[in-house]
Amino acid sequence: MKKLGIQCTKFSNKKRRYNSYKGQVGKIAKNRLNRRFDTPIPLQKLVTDVSEFKCLKDQKLYLSPIMDLYNREIISYKISNRPTLDIAIDPLKEALSIVEKHAPYRTTIHSDQGWHYQHDSWVKTLKDHRIFQSMSRKGNCIDNSPMENFFGLLKQEMYYGEETVSYTELKSKIEKYIHNYNTKRVKEKLSGLSPIAFRKQDTQFVA
Repeated sequence: MKKLGIQCTKFSNKKRRYNSYKGQVGKIAKNRLNRRFDTPIPLQKLVTDVSEFKCLKDQKLYLSPIMDLYNREIISYKISNRPTLDIAIDPLKEALSIVEKHAPYRTTIHSDQGWHYQHDSWVKTLKDHRIFQSMSRKGNCIDNSPMENFFGLLKQEMYYGEETVSYTELKSKIEKYIHNYNTKRVKEKLSGLSPIAFRKQDTQFVA
């Protein structure tokens, strides 16, 4: 590439990341995870965040997934055209329905200090379901690097360098990507299996 003067721009694209931090508007939880991202226990450690995408006609799309650090599976998510509170609460409720059925150990969910995660509704929902809350330190994205890495992969593989599309089309593309990520995209750390294939072969988790 150097000899031919070719430069890769798709995988070096630098964009301003969406920031939901509005100052301290509620409760700040301590960093229980403390970058201990690996776990052999399903649904023990979950991470979440919100990311922004641009669409045609100056529209924006927001993605809010929840990932299980046991196998890096996206267990729930919501896509919306506005970063309102429900974009965090709806996937949380879906994830909790899975946790209540299958978690063999008390669950911790980790996020940044965005206003969604300081909100009374988020904090109360976690307390009502006996979920430990954990937060990154202010302005430290490395504290939630598995989620940031997922956003990076998604945007590099189906968003950066691609033609800008409508909200509806981008939503469909992201849904397909997450499905393929969970079911087909193999990982070396998962013995060459996809997240769902890895989960299904583990007797700890009975789907």
